[in-house]
Amino acid sequence: MRIAERMNRIEASPSSMGRQRARELRESGRDVLSLTTGEPDFDTPLHVQHAVTRAMAEGDTKYTDPGGTPALKEAVRQKLKRENQLDYAMSEIVISTGAKQVVYNALMSTLEEGDEIVVPAPYWVSYPDVARLAGAIPVEVQCPAESGFKLQPADLDRAITPRTRWLILNAPNNPSGAMYSRDELKALTNVLMRHSQVALMTDDIYEHIRYDGREFVTALNVEPALRDRTLVVNGVSKAYAMTGFRIGYGAAPAALINAMVKIQTQSTSNPSSIGQAGAIAALNGPQESVKKNTAIFESRRNRVVEALNAAPGVKCHRPEGAFYAFASCEALLGKRTPQGKVIATSSDFVLYVLDAANVAMLQGEVYGVEGFFRISFAASMEVLDECCSRIARACAELR
Repeated sequence: MRIAERMNRIEASPSSMGRQRARELRESGRDVLSLTTGEPDFDTPLHVQHAVTRAMAEGDTKYTDPGGTPALKEAVRQKLKRENQLDYAMSEIVISTGAKQVVYNALMSTLEEGDEIVVPAPYWVSYPDVARLAGAIPVEVQCPAESGFKLQPADLDRAITPRTRWLILNAPNNPSGAMYSRDELKALTNVLMRHSQVALMTDDIYEHIRYDGREFVTALNVEPALRDRTLVVNGVSKAYAMTGFRIGYGAAPAALINAMVKIQTQSTSNPSSIGQAGAIAALNGPQESVKKNTAIFESRRNRVVEALNAAPGVKCHRPEGAFYAFASCEALLGKRTPQGKVIATSSDFVLYVLDAANVAMLQGEVYGVEGFFRISFAASMEVLDECCSRIARACAELR
C-alpha cells in the first residue's frame, strides 16, 4: 500500500515513543526508570471521578455535539471569565479530544502550502510537525538559556515575513518551564500589532502549574486588540491529572472555531461524552487538588534542580512552571563513554544514560535545542532521587 509523501515530513511523537521504549525495556527485565512522561502522577480528583460515574449511570454515553456539549462550553466560558478575565460567546468555544487536537485543527484549518509559523525553541514537539503536515514551514527561533528560554521581541520581529501566519506561545513552557511577565508579553504583542497577517496561538495547558508565587498572564490580558486573531488553547489534562480523559478546549473568533469543528466532524467527531462530564466537574468544582499538587511539584523541582546541578558537566536552569527540568549537557559533549564511544549530541548522551544507568530521558534535539535533555519530575521523590543519582554516576564515568 502506498503511503502519502506528506508522511515523510513528520516523525512519531518522541515523548510517546520514549514512553513506549521504556515500557518495552522494563518488560524485557531491565530496571529502567522513565522520566519521559508528560503527565501528572497524581490520581484524578475524586469529585471528577464521581461525576464520570454519575454520567455513566445516567446514560450519558451517547454522541454529543461535535464541538462539545453546551454544559462544558459554558463551564469553559465561565472559567475563562473567572480566571483569565476573557469573555467569549458559546459560538467562540470548541471542545476537542485533547489540547493537541485543538492545535491540530487550528493549523490544518488555516495553513496553506508555503505558509510559515514562528515557533520559539525550545518547543513542544508537535507544533512543527503539524505545520509540516499542513504544508507549512516552521520557522524556529532560538531562545537560549541566557534569556530564560524566552522569545525576545527583536528576534520575533526578524522571524516574521509576509508568509507568516501564526506565532505559537506556550507558557509555562514544555520543556523549559519558562513563563512571561506582563511586560515581557506586552513587548511581544507590540511586535504582533505591527504585523496584521500574524495570528497568535497561546498554549496555556500548564497555566496552573507555576512556582515561586508567579502570576499567570495570557497575551490578551496585555493586548486585547489581538482578540480577533488569537486562539487560546487549554485543557484539563495537566492541572487536574486527567491526561487519559482527552479533553481540551479552544477559544477564538467564531469563524475559526467553525472551521475547526468542521475538521472535527470528519475526523474524531465529538470528544468523549463521559470525559466531558468529568471536565465540567474539574472546571466548576473545588480547586484544592490543583494547589496541593502544584506545591508538591514545586518541592520536586527544587530537589531535582539541585541534584542535576551537582552532577558533573550538567547545568540546569530553574523552571518557573510546568513539571520538566530542561538541563544542559553541553559540557559533556565530546567526552567518551567507558566503552570509548564519543558523546557527540544530546541524543548520544540520552542513549548513554539509558544504557549505562537505566534512566529514560528525552534529548534536546526533539525540542529544537541541541546540547540539552528533558526529564519530567512528575514522579515520586524516591524515584527522582534515584534517577538523579544514576544520572550523576553516569556523567562521572565519562572521560
